[in-house]
Amino acid sequence: MRTLEGRAPARVVEAVEVERSGSWTREVVVGLGWAVADAVVVARRYLTHLVRRPGEIVGTLMIPVMAVLLFGFVFGEAMGAAMGVDSVDYRDFLMPGLFALTMAFGIGNTTIAVVTDVGRGVVDRFRTLPMAPSALLVGRGMADVVAALVDLSVLVVMGLLIGWRWHLGPWAALAGLGLLLLLRMAFTWIGIFLGLLVRGPEAAMKFFSLVFPLAMVAETFVPARMVPGWLAPVVEWNPLSATVLACRELFGNSVAVGDSWVAQHAIPMAVVWPVVLLAVFVPLSLWRYRRAGR
Repeated sequence: MRTLEGRAPARVVEAVEVERSGSWTREVVVGLGWAVADAVVVARRYLTHLVRRPGEIVGTLMIPVMAVLLFGFVFGEAMGAAMGVDSVDYRDFLMPGLFALTMAFGIGNTTIAVVTDVGRGVVDRFRTLPMAPSALLVGRGMADVVAALVDLSVLVVMGLLIGWRWHLGPWAALAGLGLLLLLRMAFTWIGIFLGLLVRGPEAAMKFFSLVFPLAMVAETFVPARMVPGWLAPVVEWNPLSATVLACRELFGNSVAVGDSWVAQHAIPMAVVWPVVLLAVFVPLSLWRYRRAGR
């Protein structure tokens, strides 16, 4: 009897613990589902506004499109001669750099959009709604990645028109585009954090000016071996360079392949850099968003 009586409470406690654990798991799953649904609604809102203001997409694409025309045709032959390749091979070299350049320039649009929402009180209005606190930022990030996909599609078509091709099949090409979108996602969260940090669109434009050195001091237009020796390590370890080199490898554009450690491990580094940036700027953005509401 003692044994039976001793076992009964233990079984009851165990059953209660299992029930509580299952209830907690269900609550987490349901809460996560609602958070995703809220983020999708916010992303749809941003994309609807973007469709109504196509000038933002045109503005983002203006610099890369002009770079295609200038470096692909006006300066392409001279740049190719400096690298020891013809203008056709230089276009193969150039296009992955311009793809990544477009992803980097998206930081400016994200920063200005977040600053504008904060200034107009949109963020405060969203806080009063019964929705997940992270939905506004996650939805912004989702919308920016979708917009980046549109930007990439336009540039890919333009690249095909000027003679650029991928040479390793569609799956490798899709993997390269995936790395570009991963980089854009990381840059989106940098833009979100800056947008929550600065006080107005004018200040946001000053931060956006910092993107130009980031984009230019990378393997976008020329390989690292053509820059001054003291600058080469900065070029090689630029997060943008890792994605550019990885895309060239996946697209089969094997012009001017470097021999640095980053160049030899470009694909893993093209994953590591965005993941590190996300690990830093997602918590910082959420922290700043919560603090801004106090």
